[in-house]
Amino acid sequence: MAEINRAVKGTNDILPADSHNWQFVEGKMLEVAALYGFKEIRVPVFEHTEVFLRSVGDTTDVVQKEMYTFDDKGGRSITLRPELTAGVIRSAIENGLVNGALPVKVCYIGGCYRYEKPQAGRLREFHQFGVECIGAASPNADAEVIALARQVLRSVGIEKISLEINSIGCPECRKEYHKALKEYFSANIEALCGTCKDRLERNPMRILDCKSPICSEIAAKAPVVLDYLCDDCREHFEQVKAHLNAQNIEFTVNPHIVRGLDYYTRTVFEFVSGDIGAQSTVCGGGRYDGLISQMGGPKTASLGFGMGIERLMLVLENQKAELPEAPKTDLYIATMGEKAAIKATALCAALRDEGYKAETDICGRGLKAQMKYADKIGAKFTLVLGDYEIENGNGKLKDMTEGTVTDIKIDEVVEELGEAIRLQIFKNIAEIM
Repeated sequence: MAEINRAVKGTNDILPADSHNWQFVEGKMLEVAALYGFKEIRVPVFEHTEVFLRSVGDTTDVVQKEMYTFDDKGGRSITLRPELTAGVIRSAIENGLVNGALPVKVCYIGGCYRYEKPQAGRLREFHQFGVECIGAASPNADAEVIALARQVLRSVGIEKISLEINSIGCPECRKEYHKALKEYFSANIEALCGTCKDRLERNPMRILDCKSPICSEIAAKAPVVLDYLCDDCREHFEQVKAHLNAQNIEFTVNPHIVRGLDYYTRTVFEFVSGDIGAQSTVCGGGRYDGLISQMGGPKTASLGFGMGIERLMLVLENQKAELPEAPKTDLYIATMGEKAAIKATALCAALRDEGYKAETDICGRGLKAQMKYADKIGAKFTLVLGDYEIENGNGKLKDMTEGTVTDIKIDEVVEELGEAIRLQIFKNIAEIM
């Protein structure tokens, strides 16, 4: 029975005290995406398992070790999404988006699920913001998507973060690279973990992404893909760098970036922070020109990225970024007696209709307890109503910051509260000036 009061391991609650920060960050993400022409898409939290087997790749850690897969009551194999790109592409194919005006620019915010060892910045349920740009093959599309990611990070207050880029080539130039990797890793096969021994024949590039310390040490001296790029892929990568330079976006070329999913081609990139320990990648993405045809759609060049929101929040916390305060209650109406309670209900309704945040007692508290509650929730103003105030039609509006009290007409509380808030704002501006 103790389990009923505990969250499942690897999941976190986002409490009311924190949700405003999440809303601010998510709002900025969608706001910046809109500047680049990206519109929100929402796809199911689970898909047919084949969607991920075909897209993510059956040699990846995600598919081999981390997916939440089950048979539903109809006997169908269903998987909770470990990432969102595959579901978005499935939707784009199914709904004919890939056959319309290109590029299709979509963005999303949603939960993902991977069975991993929980640690800081790595959960079993986590949230991603991401974008997909479908139908754009040119290098400036790569630079635009990278610029979007950087602007999102800056817009929420993150400055100390670095961009690393690489090219992993196309299927053609990767053939020679795979040969070189097989030759290199075959000489070290006895030291490889069991999973990587299997990967050696099926997809040796996956060994480069292995988390085993021994495999990582061996992989660090492996041939680098940049030495095997074909002329077209090399030129594409040079143009990506030129477009980044044109926007004054600083980057370093990291030839060891391969990303953890099989669908990537050509440009791959990561935004990395040194403020969250081992889980340093806050955003990762790249080009996946073969994914749509691989999933049954027309051959369509595409690219995108995913950004872990939990990791982003950790970076903001560790960099002590200043986030806006949560909006506070404009007016709390404390009451004494049934007539006052009914009048307060009517006043709150009128205030809310005008866009003010208004509250009154709904717990049957005494006046002293109500005022304590108003103070705890940080109400900007309070108004006390009793029989006397109801009969005379007047009340006293208290500014909880200044402690000043103003006589107001109860039936004009909407107008007078608005004037009081405006005066308070002007006073704050004057103090800043």
